[in-house]
Amino acid sequence: MPVSLTALIRDVPDFPKPGIVFKDVTPLLADAAALSLAVELMANPYRHEKIDIVAGPESRGFIFGTAIARTLNAGFVPVRKPGKLPYRTRSVEYALEYGTDTLQVHEDAVKPGMRVLLVDDLLATGGTLGAAAELLGPSGLGGHIVGASVLIELTPLGARDRLARSKGVPKFPISALIKYD
Repeated sequence: MPVSLTALIRDVPDFPKPGIVFKDVTPLLADAAALSLAVELMANPYRHEKIDIVAGPESRGFIFGTAIARTLNAGFVPVRKPGKLPYRTRSVEYALEYGTDTLQVHEDAVKPGMRVLLVDDLLATGGTLGAAAELLGPSGLGGHIVGASVLIELTPLGARDRLARSKGVPKFPISALIKYD
């Protein structure tokens, strides 16, 4: 019987705050066949793209990103919240629905021209992926953002359009395994 990835994603109402329905992927992560399938399917669009580095924002981007990096025979770069990396960093601040946040990478994480794949579990508003692309791309460390691969996209939130209009964010294709309308 084939693995159903969507059956292993549970909705958690009112988390992390009232009105939000959180897409919890931990049941999927706990199922060996589902995790393996998700990683393979997320890596597939980029198998022939000669990816040098996979970059994943904390925390679930670490989980999928390292597995996809291994699958693509690429390195992995963690994209972290401030104060979590031990070496000199580069930072970018980005807008949230209410306020701002910051992401950081080591200043030597990506060399100019390296082919970078962004990986995360969820694409909602596009803030995190946009910030990572700005940080690692041409206006940041000089990498070439080949694309982004996400497990889940919440399409009503319009992340693709928002990213396409964002100044300082390079244009890149986005592959989403599961879309919720």
